[in-house]
Amino acid sequence: MTAGGSHLRTSDSQPGTPATASAPAKGRAYLATIEGFIGSLMMFVGSIGTGWIANGSPMIRQPVVIALRTEGWGVTVSTFLLTLGAMLLMRSWLRLGQRLADWGSKSLRSVVIAVSAWSLPLIFCVPVFSRDVYAYTGQGRLVQEGQNPYEVGISTLNNWFALGADPAWAENRTPYGPYFLWLARGVVGLTGAQPDASVLLFRLLAGVGVLLCVIYVPKLAELHGINGARALWITVANPLFLISFIASAHNDALMVGLAVAGVYFAATRRYLLGILLVTASIGIKPITVLLLPFMGVMWAGPSASWLRKFLMWGATAGISLAVLLLSGIPYNLGMGWTWAILDTTPGYTGYSPSGFLGQQVEFLANVLGLPGGTLATWLRTGMKWTAIGLVLLLMFRGDYSRAVRRMALAFTAVVMLSPIIQPWYILWFLPFLAVTGIRDDWQIRSLYVGVTFFVVFGAQDQLSVWGFVELPIPPSSLAFVTALAFTFYLLFLDVHTRKLLIEGRPLDLARTGWQWVAERRAARRANADRTSVDQAGRG
Repeated sequence: MTAGGSHLRTSDSQPGTPATASAPAKGRAYLATIEGFIGSLMMFVGSIGTGWIANGSPMIRQPVVIALRTEGWGVTVSTFLLTLGAMLLMRSWLRLGQRLADWGSKSLRSVVIAVSAWSLPLIFCVPVFSRDVYAYTGQGRLVQEGQNPYEVGISTLNNWFALGADPAWAENRTPYGPYFLWLARGVVGLTGAQPDASVLLFRLLAGVGVLLCVIYVPKLAELHGINGARALWITVANPLFLISFIASAHNDALMVGLAVAGVYFAATRRYLLGILLVTASIGIKPITVLLLPFMGVMWAGPSASWLRKFLMWGATAGISLAVLLLSGIPYNLGMGWTWAILDTTPGYTGYSPSGFLGQQVEFLANVLGLPGGTLATWLRTGMKWTAIGLVLLLMFRGDYSRAVRRMALAFTAVVMLSPIIQPWYILWFLPFLAVTGIRDDWQIRSLYVGVTFFVVFGAQDQLSVWGFVELPIPPSSLAFVTALAFTFYLLFLDVHTRKLLIEGRPLDLARTGWQWVAERRAARRANADRTSVDQAGRG
């Protein structure tokens, strides 16, 4: 029996049984698919006016593009369509899960069709929610010109700013692995660093990662007794995944796809192939080095002694390290990628648990006259070390049949306890949680909240609007209000989606709340009356 073959029941969603108790099966999944396709088309149109276009792109000189990016009405309409499309995609994902609530034999086909339909318009849209893809072109140019991206930033290139990269990348060393730099060098060689063609090729590379997830997420889920269609719906069909990995063209898609495939092969006892695929994932982005200890656990077997476990951990690490050492020889890249693991980026994001709690500690400490900044730094550092401790605990302790689940929890701890969390970071560990079971309770509701938050955040945070355009309402404010209004609609007005988080109608909830307040007031009055009677009696 393999690490994934125990069929351990870790989810309420089992093949052939209902997975969404709050939403009975409705059928007609194609309605949700069509709705999501319309949302993706709206995002495509909106991206033309508010997405990230490189200054050196010929697209920027097209009349339609000029109108949508320089006229107030064009920017306003584009912002509204981009935001509304993203939120419509959000609703389509929720409704697809409700319509496939029985998760029968044909549900996997329905999810694959939905993913394909929703992805198609996003393949051709202007990059949205992030412009990291333009930095990939710059890093490919560095390799092409014989420079080492692990030592210099893209500012050493002539005309680097015209490629569309964020100035934050100007002096930054690349945090990516050697294989991705090979791919970036290949893309630049094919396109001559032309921005639009480069974006399309990088997006197709990301599509390979998405395809790997579509293939192997259901397979890995079935090994754990989890419904493959539901796991795929949770992982790939969710709008944050599609926007981040297709519309934004992040290389994380290829990293995640290779990692999922590698874990699947390891779970089916093809350990060497699994290790090589995970090593390829590390070669895209080094964070997946975290998976190697758990690959060693799978290789050691269910009744392995500690000696065998340490031997398998050593063999796993040795194979992976040897391959990566050889991979550093082309273009003289060496082991420069290790800095991304050893030298983490300073700072924090305010919405990460570490960043948010640190801000509160700093504020309270400053009020009390204590060194708030120092205490906040200690807290964030302590949370990082806590994550490392949890990884070691999960590595050494736990049932063999739950090796993939332990891996998922370790990955989750590292991401969630880190000071910096980008919206797409939660997609690193989500596939491994989904294939080992996300229950239809607070777990799936937490996912709804997280995905919605990051979609709303990205819609208003990453808009490319020229400063000279005169607008009655700032685009970020328009996007935020639109997303917030649609979220309110999903939570309280939509007769279908409001069941996912809140049971009952809004009026019923209000009436219940009012009754609770009235009962509390009556109880306080009764206590006050009894106190008065007691005092009178004692008098």
